[in-house]
Amino acid sequence: MAPGRGILRFLTRKQLLTYTGRMVMTAHREPDVFGVISHPARRHMLDRLANADHSVNAITGHFKISRPAVSQHLRVLLDAGLVTERRHGRERRYQLVPKRLSPVRDWIAHYERFWDDRLRRLQKHLTKRSKE
Repeated sequence: MAPGRGILRFLTRKQLLTYTGRMVMTAHREPDVFGVISHPARRHMLDRLANADHSVNAITGHFKISRPAVSQHLRVLLDAGLVTERRHGRERRYQLVPKRLSPVRDWIAHYERFWDDRLRRLQKHLTKRSKE
C-alpha cells in the first residue's frame, strides 16, 4: 500500500460525532431504522416510494420543503439502506428497499400478538361473565 493511503482511507470513511462535553469521533455504526423513520417527512417519502420509484423532483413536488431538504432526507434514507439511488443522466431515482424495514415489522408483529392475546382473554372473560 502506498504511504499515506491508510490515512486517506481513515479520513474519507464515515464517522459519527458524539458530544460528551467535547466532540468525539466514533466508528460508523449501523443506522437505527426506528430513528430514521421517526421523521414524518421520511415516512411520507417511504410511502410514496412503496408504489414506484421516483426522482428527487417528483418527490419534492409532494412536500412544502425545499429540494435540498428533500435531498437531505433522502440521504438519511439512503445511508440507512431503506432506499437505493439510480442515476439516469442528471436525474437520480430512488427506490424503496422494503427488506430493511424488517426490524419495524418484527416489532409491530410482537405487539400484534400481545394485543390479540389480550383481546382474546377479554372476550373469554366477557363471555364467562355473561353466562353467570
